[in-house]
Amino acid sequence: MKITMKKLLAELNKDLEWEYAAAIQYTQHASAINGAQYDSIQKELLIHAQEEMAHAVMLSDQIDFLGGVPTVDVEKRAISPDNVEMLKQDLWGEDNAIKRYKERIGQAEALKEYGLRRVLEDILIQEEEHKRDIVNALAKK
Repeated sequence: MKITMKKLLAELNKDLEWEYAAAIQYTQHASAINGAQYDSIQKELLIHAQEEMAHAVMLSDQIDFLGGVPTVDVEKRAISPDNVEMLKQDLWGEDNAIKRYKERIGQAEALKEYGLRRVLEDILIQEEEHKRDIVNALAKK
C-alpha cells in the first residue's frame, strides 16, 4: 500500500500513544519491582520512562510540523505483581516499538521526509538500547 501523509500522520499518532503508554508503564514498573537483584534495572526503568517521554515530545513536534494534531490518547498499559512478568511486558513494548519505528522510517523515506526519518532513527536507537537493558536483566534472573 502506498503511504500518504495522512496515513503517516495517523501512524505517528499511534506511535505517540505507545510512547505515552511506555512512559506510564515504566514509571509504574520501576516503583513496583522489588528485590535487591532488581536494584540496577529499577534505576534503568526510570531512565527508560524519561526517555520514552522525550520520544513523545519528539513525535509531537514532528506531527505538528507535518501538519497533524498530536494525540493525547494513551495505548494499553500492562502491569503485573511479578517482577519477571513486568520485564517481559516491557520487552514486548520495546519489540513493538522497534518494529513500528522500522516501518515508520521506511514510510518517511518514501515521502522524502528526511528530517522525520532522522528523528525516528534516533528514537529507534534508544528503543534498541532499552531492549538490550531488559534482555540483560532477564538473563540474570
